[in-house]
Amino acid sequence: MKAQLLTMATPDGPFTIIARDGVVLASGWTADTGQLTGQIHPELLPETYDTVDDLGPISAAVEAFYAGDPAPAMGVPVLQKSGPFRSHAWDVLRTVGPGAPVTYTEYAELSGNAKAVRAAASACALNAAALFVPCHRVVRTDGTLGGFRWGLRVKESLLARERESLTAHARPTDSLPAERQIAQVR
Repeated sequence: MKAQLLTMATPDGPFTIIARDGVVLASGWTADTGQLTGQIHPELLPETYDTVDDLGPISAAVEAFYAGDPAPAMGVPVLQKSGPFRSHAWDVLRTVGPGAPVTYTEYAELSGNAKAVRAAASACALNAAALFVPCHRVVRTDGTLGGFRWGLRVKESLLARERESLTAHARPTDSLPAERQIAQVR
């Protein structure tokens, strides 16, 4: 099975994507393909790679993220393989909104098992598709960053970029309490 390999320059450093037929198998802030292939489930691991200059909608989603629009990255198809909890937890991560990080405890609750905080943290740690499955949006209960395979500097940059994006695209009523927003709509 053959896959495509693309490394893009980003403000956070080189971002490499391994994809097959428009589906991301692995991605992260590295130019070292070996750091990504080790994260791909053996049943999904490509035999060969073609280095490409563009991955169409996948590349466009990365460019959009760095241009201030994080939404397209959540629409990029991703293929990872694991057990039921972890697979579900990865799907749940894609529903965590930009600029609104959750704690590991909240992430476990959202994933359906409030007592599975360590399993939720493990899902973050074993996520092969960084950015497209936004494990950077999970923080410690005290608000500190916690871990991130690609480094805390990158995690903080991603979170800051998402906060700035929300601020730049906020409507005047977005910062009002919900009751006042509703009153303005009436």
